[in-house]
Amino acid sequence: MSMKSILVPYDFSEEANYAFELAQEIATKAACNLKLIHILEIPTSQNFNTMGEVTMGENFMDKVYMVDLTNKRKEQFKKLEQEHAGKPYQFSTNLTFGNPYAGIAGEIAEVKADLVIMGSKGSSGLEELLIGSNTEKVVRHSNCPVITVKGKVSADDIKRIVFASDFSDNSKKVIKKLKYLQELLGAQIRLVKINTPNSFEKTIVSMNNINEFIKENKLENAEIDIFNGDSEEEGINEFADFVNADMIAMATHGRTGFLHLLGGSIAEDVVNSSKKPVWTMKFKK
Repeated sequence: MSMKSILVPYDFSEEANYAFELAQEIATKAACNLKLIHILEIPTSQNFNTMGEVTMGENFMDKVYMVDLTNKRKEQFKKLEQEHAGKPYQFSTNLTFGNPYAGIAGEIAEVKADLVIMGSKGSSGLEELLIGSNTEKVVRHSNCPVITVKGKVSADDIKRIVFASDFSDNSKKVIKKLKYLQELLGAQIRLVKINTPNSFEKTIVSMNNINEFIKENKLENAEIDIFNGDSEEEGINEFADFVNADMIAMATHGRTGFLHLLGGSIAEDVVNSSKKPVWTMKFKK
């Protein structure tokens, strides 16, 4: 297995810079392509096509602002491309217009991304429940792994990855991608089953399942853990803190609509609540 393409949705925020810095380090290790995409969301009063060309509309001052912002972003991307010429990875950028999530999803498919790295501030409460951030939508729907970061992190410092799972067949669908990243970073992987009052499994059963999982997937530098928590989300975060993990990894079911509102997603909850980088991948049913 190899990694050929990393995509970073980039909005020039501090969190996006953290994601970009991590992506550069991973792209260097993998010697792969690295692409930034910036999407300008067009106000409803505006008439721009996807190339950023102005068409007729009502609000002239808004148009002037959008044109100035577009030119500014183009210059910023041009400077970045010049700065990254001759790096161990192939670097490119894309400036486009429209809905941020739709643009990111389209770019993931276009470049056949093997990994998406995104910055996020996290969200909670009613807004998260009803709408969800662009990061959450990418985590939920992307067919490739997504790393969500909220703070500065170096690839060289990721030496302990916690993979929280029930170690069912669905987990087997994502472990190959995580195993590649683990080996690329030279990290240890801690395989943990979280027990809760509503979802309890005997330790001997969990140990046998995880041991079989390790053998079947030929995992090395791996340790087995069983941890108790009041909820899966709380247990994962507490265990990650307890072992001083550098990254949390999880599979996500990718439910949408009413099913998502009913069941939610433990992975998305952890992405929102954890301050550590979180690696997620949607398993294919």
